This record gives sequence, C-alpha cells and structure tokens, in this order.
Amino acid sequence: MDLEKSPAGRPAVPAEGCLTVAIRLPVRIVVLVLVVPVRMLWDALVVGGRFLRDVVLRPVGRVLQWVAWAVFVWPWVTLWRYAVVPVGKALAWLGYVLLVVPAVWMYETVLTPVGHAIAWVARGIGAGFAWVLRGIGAVIAWVYARVLTPLGRAVAWLLRGLGIGFGTVALGVYRVMAWLVRHLIVVPALWLYEWILAPAGRAIAWAARGLGWLVRMIFTGIGAALYWTLRVLLVLPALALWRWVLVPVGRVLAVVAREVGDALGHAWRVAGHLSLAVGRFLGRLFRWIFVEPVRWVYRSVLTPVGHIVRDTALRPAAEAARGVGRVTRQALAAARESARQTRADIRRMLFGTPREPERVPLAKDRREPGAAGTRTLGSSTTALTKD
Repeated sequence: MDLEKSPAGRPAVPAEGCLTVAIRLPVRIVVLVLVVPVRMLWDALVVGGRFLRDVVLRPVGRVLQWVAWAVFVWPWVTLWRYAVVPVGKALAWLGYVLLVVPAVWMYETVLTPVGHAIAWVARGIGAGFAWVLRGIGAVIAWVYARVLTPLGRAVAWLLRGLGIGFGTVALGVYRVMAWLVRHLIVVPALWLYEWILAPAGRAIAWAARGLGWLVRMIFTGIGAALYWTLRVLLVLPALALWRWVLVPVGRVLAVVAREVGDALGHAWRVAGHLSLAVGRFLGRLFRWIFVEPVRWVYRSVLTPVGHIVRDTALRPAAEAARGVGRVTRQALAAARESARQTRADIRRMLFGTPREPERVPLAKDRREPGAAGTRTLGSSTTALTKD
C-alpha cells in the first residue's frame, strides 16, 4: 500500500485508459505532419510582415504624414495665425468702438435718466391708485357693517321662527315613512333571504362541489393514463438511448477531441522550434553570403575613401563656410551698431539731450555724517546741540 501512494508535494497523475494511449500516438504524428508546413508558412509571413512594416510601411507612413501636414494642416494654421486672428482682432476692436462704446454712452446718458423718470411717474400713479382703492375699501366696509349685517341678522331671526313648525311636521312624516319601509320592504326581503335564497344557494353550492369532484377524478384518471403511456413509449426508450448509446459515444468523442487538441498544441510548439531552427539557419546563410561581404566592403573600402574625401574636401569647405559666416555676422553686427548710433544722433538733434535725473540722497547720506565729520563725545549733528 505504501508503494502505491504518490510522493509528498507531487500531484497524482490520473490513470489513462488503453483507448487514450492507442489514439494519442497516431493522432500526434498525423497532426505534426499537417501542422509543420502551416507553422513555417505562418512564421515566414510574420517575418515578412515585420520587415515590410519596418522597412516600407513605417517610412512611407512618415513621409505621407509630413506631406499631409505640409499640404493640409500647415496652410490652415498659417491662414489662421496670420490672417484670421488679426482680422478677428481688428473686427473685435471695430465692433467695440462702433457698437459697445456708443451703446454704453446711450445707456448711461439717455436711457438711465429716462428710466428714472418713468419709474418716478409709475410710483406716483401707483400711489394714486392705492389711495383710490383704500377709499373704495372703506366705503365697502361701512356698507357691510351698517347695512348688510343688520339685514342679515333680521333674515336669520325670521328663518329660525319658521323652522320650528316645519321641523315638527317633517319629523312626523319621517317616522311614518320609516315604519312603512320597514314593514313593506325590509321584513319581506329578510324572510325571502332566510327561507328561500339561502337554502337554494346551499343546495347549488353542494351540487357544484360534487360536480367539481367528479370532473377532477375524471381528469386525474386521464392524466395518469397519459403519463404512463408517454413514460413507457417515449421516456424509457429515450433514457435507454441516452444511457447506453449517447453517453459512451460522447465519452469516446471527448477523448478523441481532447487528444486532437493536445496533439495540435504539441505539434504547434514543435513546429515553432523547427521553424526557429530553419529561420536561424537561413539568417546565418544570408549573413555569410550577403551581409559579411557588404560589411567588409564598407569597412575596408568605403570607410577609408570617405575619410580621405572628408579630410581633403569636406572639412576645408566647412572651415571656409564657417569663416564666411563669421565675417558676415561681424559685418551685420557692425551695420546694426552704425544704424543704432545714427538713430541716437538723429534723436539727439531733434529732441535734444535728455535731462539727467536728480540724485536723491539716501537716508544714511541725510542722517549720518561723512568720514571727515564723524560723531564724537564733544560734537553733535542735531539741531539743538549744533554749534
């Protein structure tokens, strides 16, 4: 029993049946033979796509981006910066001067005094209306207190006197009508309900319950018969087909599908290693045939020739260009300095020499004496003790 236990820390490998082992090897061989060309073609397409992206598509994209910027974006930016913005600022200033300033002047000088006058007139008219309404309210209150209130009290006293006689007659009529309704309608209706309608309703309810029980028993029997018929004719054969045919076939197909999937993954990884080895071999072959000769020609032939051309032609030309640029900058600096001196002379001739600003003495210059007149015990700089 100890030998059958799995070692500690290592997961137990599930046992595989003979069907799995018999299917695995041929499936993996067939899948490997089919997948290797596909993987190599895929790797070749990936390498070609990367080369095309890095060598062709990316430079072409950058050129197209620059051309699109130069053709579509830069003219609009220039138009916006040097045409639309200045024109917009000029129109805004013109609108401010022609519309806003006159409108503000009109509002402050004309509309505001006119509005104040209209408000004063409206307040006067409102005060007059309020005085008139207060007078009308006082008249209405006097009429209500002196005329309507006494008249209303008199009418109420008269109605109360008449209401005592009418109440007695109405009470007698109500009692007679109540006795007639009770003995002619309520008592016969109560007798009819207790001795005719209630027994008839109970009999009808008992008959309905019996009929419902009979119908329920009939439908229960029919349902049981249909249930057992369908169970014997459909459910049991379907259950047997599922249990003894479909489940085993499904398990076999599941094993085959799992093994095919594992074989595809294994073959794809093996094909990847094979494709990598073939790619490295082709890369080294391309390097030996093309790259190394080109590198040797560049290092042994083109580099010395380039150094000679640089030392004999390009470097002296660059030194001469730098000297010409230095002389040109010095000449431009001298011309700018001459123009500045000329403008200063013209300004001095036209407007005169600017006046030098007066020097304001500092606090220490006003309060502290100089080195020659320093304070001592026998002298003072204050106004009270000055000699």
